Amino acid sequence: MISLGGNALLRAGQKGTFPEQVENIQRTCENLIPLLKQGYHIVIGHGNGPQVGNGLLRHQAGECQYGLPAQPLDFCGAETQGAIAYLIETDLDRVMAAHGIDRRVVSLFTRVEVRADDPGFQNPTKPIGPFYPEKPAAEGTFREDPKGRGWRRVVASPVPVAIQNVDLVGRLAREGYIVVTVGGGGIPVVRDGQCPAGPGGKVALKGVEAVIDKDLASALCAHAIGADEFYILTDVPKVYINFRREDEKALDTLTVAEARRYLAEGQFAEGSMAPKVRAGIYFIEKGGKQCIITEAGELGNPSCGTRITQ
Repeated sequence: MISLGGNALLRAGQKGTFPEQVENIQRTCENLIPLLKQGYHIVIGHGNGPQVGNGLLRHQAGECQYGLPAQPLDFCGAETQGAIAYLIETDLDRVMAAHGIDRRVVSLFTRVEVRADDPGFQNPTKPIGPFYPEKPAAEGTFREDPKGRGWRRVVASPVPVAIQNVDLVGRLAREGYIVVTVGGGGIPVVRDGQCPAGPGGKVALKGVEAVIDKDLASALCAHAIGADEFYILTDVPKVYINFRREDEKALDTLTVAEARRYLAEGQFAEGSMAPKVRAGIYFIEKGGKQCIITEAGELGNPSCGTRITQ
């Protein structure tokens, strides 16, 4: 299971034009080639923080300027899930063809269930959209980026509890397909208590305004499909303690106990490294062999990244 960070599509300082995103995705797909050449069966999750925030702004601008009804956050999440999957499928096909790799890519539209009473709805932490040099006066909650890139809007980020059709993801992966799923963490849904259960006790679901952390959703997916390894790709080669300080230290390995201790000490920033470390802990505690947190260019290097183990 590989979880692609937001920088796989949109890098700092970019506006998010179509050519920019195509170039970024193609570079990311190139970085997957070493694993494919080693015969890995791969499932890909991805973020959508910049894209879903920009989509929300487009909806708001369309309503203000042209009277087009703005759509809710979960709808924007669905839009970006489809658009990003299209880019990944197209560019991964192109890159694999250039390397003589005969594999097929399939994307699954993914809804991910969360609990309606999740405390995350009361404490927004998930950053979305562009960076601002100063705190905006606009509606919504804004927080300063821990890496010093400016201010970003933050929204509710409830914990994922179930992935729709995840059994199909595992089956396709074992058959050799490269599967793109839980895009943007999945479209968040909750159980609809107003709608009776369907055949076999199947519950009805309805969308909710939130953005699920893509690393936690990917960790849940990795566990559900029985993945051996879980890669979390970000914009730094390793996990650091004392990040951006004189005594900064890169970690080659990290046990679950050490990871929990560093989290309690506040070593890992929310909206940045903390969710990645929590996702790694979840995967290992559920029986996964190892979680590797690194940047995409390091893939294929046997000693790459920070490896979380039991």
